[in-house]
Amino acid sequence: MATLARSGDWELAGSGTIEGFGGRDGSRLGVLEISVLPNVDAPPAGESAAVSVAMTPTERRASFSLATIFALRMLGLFLILPVFAIEAGRYPGGDDPSLVGLAMGIYGLTQGVLQLPFGMASDRLGRKRVIIFGLLLFAAGSFVAAVAPSLTWLAIGRAVQGAGAVSAAVTALLADQTRDEVRTKSMALVGASIGLMFALSLVLAPLLVTHIGLSGLFVLTCCLALGGVVVVIWWVPAEPLLHKNMPRGRLQDVLRIPALLRLNFGVFVLHAVQLAMWMALPALLVQAGLPREHHWWVYLPAVLASFVVMGGSLFPLERRGYLRAVFLVAVGLVAVVQVGLLWVASGTPELGSLAALLFVFFCGFNVLEASQPSMASRVAPAHARGAAMGVYNTLQSLGFFAGGVLGGWLMKHVGAQGLFASCGAAMLLWLVVAWPMRAPSVNAPGLAPNAG
Repeated sequence: MATLARSGDWELAGSGTIEGFGGRDGSRLGVLEISVLPNVDAPPAGESAAVSVAMTPTERRASFSLATIFALRMLGLFLILPVFAIEAGRYPGGDDPSLVGLAMGIYGLTQGVLQLPFGMASDRLGRKRVIIFGLLLFAAGSFVAAVAPSLTWLAIGRAVQGAGAVSAAVTALLADQTRDEVRTKSMALVGASIGLMFALSLVLAPLLVTHIGLSGLFVLTCCLALGGVVVVIWWVPAEPLLHKNMPRGRLQDVLRIPALLRLNFGVFVLHAVQLAMWMALPALLVQAGLPREHHWWVYLPAVLASFVVMGGSLFPLERRGYLRAVFLVAVGLVAVVQVGLLWVASGTPELGSLAALLFVFFCGFNVLEASQPSMASRVAPAHARGAAMGVYNTLQSLGFFAGGVLGGWLMKHVGAQGLFASCGAAMLLWLVVAWPMRAPSVNAPGLAPNAG
């Protein structure tokens, strides 16, 4: 019979079923088919829990299926971004730059507001139900935007898109279905899928919009969201039931944990800086002699090469107990990139310098994008993981919104140099806030994390 009970909670450490469990009257209850936790804690045959870092089949299936959901959803979003500002100007009301900016940014606002309610709902109602509902909302918003007769209706469609705030529930489900030892690797798959979709959208968006227009892109986005629903129903492993039987997650349970507060501050700064940077970077690339339609020549190699660096540095060093050191170095790298961009913007931009800085940026950014949600899910109490990831993703979405609004304001009033100086100051502030951090311990005997 499988070994049960850890810290007072029922848990399966072996097969995922309880066979021949006796009743009080000595009768046999047969086989209990319902798993309490997915079979992710058992290492591959022949390996001890202390050294096992290979994913189990369930973990691989969960990681790839949930990364696919992120990829389908983010591809739909990223396809819109490179062409939205130009194409939205063709709608009635599109001659108002403030309304165009609102239609672009309102997605991040509604998503930021609803991430926490969706995350907390997933603790109560189940992850899959919340994810499916959110994807259907996202598809509905895409349809509204596709048939929008004016920029006002386009903004309404974008707002409904943002209301499908499933990132917290997806991240919490991935954390439910993976062990601490492989959590960062699983989160890195999600981060890699997002990065690849960003690079792919920079190539595809200008080509697609010439054939199907902005409305056609929104139709494609709707189809991608419905494809995500199919993935949830038929590919994502059955969710564990433990979070339903534990005490319900409360907001105060996650707002009083200093480690989570540091991570939440960090994800806000990271994504605010990311979006603000792109208010100035395209113009610098054009000044360096690279036409807008060829910007992917720089973006795509930088993103792909950074994945190689992340795989060769983050995972091995995390296994050796140096996650804190890798994390702080990544924050420092993004800060150094801002200083480099400030220097480039003060003179005549050179394509080689910009390409090198973008490569370094994506190296730091991808490490942070993979490690932060992993650490947040490991620090959060298990019964409040959905609430914790809801707060985390709320700050991420609000970072996007703040980066767009503040980036535009800085570009208008102080120019690119002032923008990059502000981004650099924000990254240095994050480095100070993050410095006291300690890497979360891994729940496996024999592993003692090094504080870095």
